[in-house]
Amino acid sequence: MTTIFDFEKPIADLQLQIDKVQQVADKTKVDMSATLAELEAKIEETRQSVYSNLTGWQKVQISRHPERPYTLSYIEMICDDFIEMHGDRTVKDDKAIVGGFATIGGETVMVIGHQKGVNTKMRQYRNFGMANPEGYRKALRLMKLAEKFNKPVITFIDTPGAYPGLEAEERGQGEAIARNLLEMSVLRVPILCFIVGEGASGGALGIGIGDRVYMLEHTWYSVISPESCSSILWRSWDFKEKAADCLKLTSEDMYHNKLIDGIIPEPLGGAHHNPEQMAKAVQERIIKDLKELKPRDIDSVITERIDKFCAMGVVVE
Repeated sequence: MTTIFDFEKPIADLQLQIDKVQQVADKTKVDMSATLAELEAKIEETRQSVYSNLTGWQKVQISRHPERPYTLSYIEMICDDFIEMHGDRTVKDDKAIVGGFATIGGETVMVIGHQKGVNTKMRQYRNFGMANPEGYRKALRLMKLAEKFNKPVITFIDTPGAYPGLEAEERGQGEAIARNLLEMSVLRVPILCFIVGEGASGGALGIGIGDRVYMLEHTWYSVISPESCSSILWRSWDFKEKAADCLKLTSEDMYHNKLIDGIIPEPLGGAHHNPEQMAKAVQERIIKDLKELKPRDIDSVITERIDKFCAMGVVVE
């Protein structure tokens, strides 16, 4: 069953009208082409109006759409081959993070990303994309392997946050993420990061330090989710829309504040409306950036990477 958000109801109502007119035309053999053309024009106009004026909370909703492509979907669509690698060599294999060597446009790369799962059973298996410490340690192991063989690293970020359970904290969740921040900042290969869904807190940042960091148009990136922010400030989830606006978490806000390097436009209605088109746009960006970064001296690339993140933020006295 297709998920329809409240702000998409005008579009859904028009689509229902189109379906009914089409049924009448098929049943009665009456030419309804003029009516259908008028409704198609109306629905296109409505789509343009709705998706060009989305609020922060509405973008959060789109980023969580269950039909959006996840990391394995992008890998399948943009990679010529993929060899998945497992485990952190210490505890276990965290299913919330996947990774391995792949080929993109003839270039061998290491691809790492969060994986949420495409149905209820798989979401439980993937822990809803919330990684444990071993997931971040697996990611670091794969990044160091890529560094050893001089292969670029590509990361896909889509998580509601690192797993907050007691056992995760006992195994060093904070240390694992902090270690990744340190190691990624000086990793001696190009790193490209793509926020393809939710980018929540340290769970996203744990694989989010790169030479280029991009957000898809209808994604969000923030230290906290709107619901959690609302709970802390107002003791209720009822103010999540207000919290989303205050957090400035949309791709436009992040780019305006110089926290990301670019925004990749999504198909009208979101990435789930045309995953192939979305994957092609991501693939083109990867190929273009690798052609620019690979020939450069790696020391200057690392210096720019560190300087970029050190320059983030504003201090007001």
